[in-house]
Amino acid sequence: MEQSVRFEEAMQKLSDIVGKLEGAEGSLDEMIRLYEEGMTLVKTCERQLDAYEATITRLNDTEGKPDAE
Repeated sequence: MEQSVRFEEAMQKLSDIVGKLEGAEGSLDEMIRLYEEGMTLVKTCERQLDAYEATITRLNDTEGKPDAE
């Protein structure tokens, strides 16, 4: 899984995978492959959310500080 996948794309792919897994259609091998792909997408999304949170925290921290003159 590429790191450059946008968060929204990863969430959509994850939603599709969950739907397929819930439908339980396909071989066990296919279900395992989908599960592994889903877990990779979850980790990708978590990393992106952590980065977004760090950016927001940094922006909030600098917003409250007066400009150095």
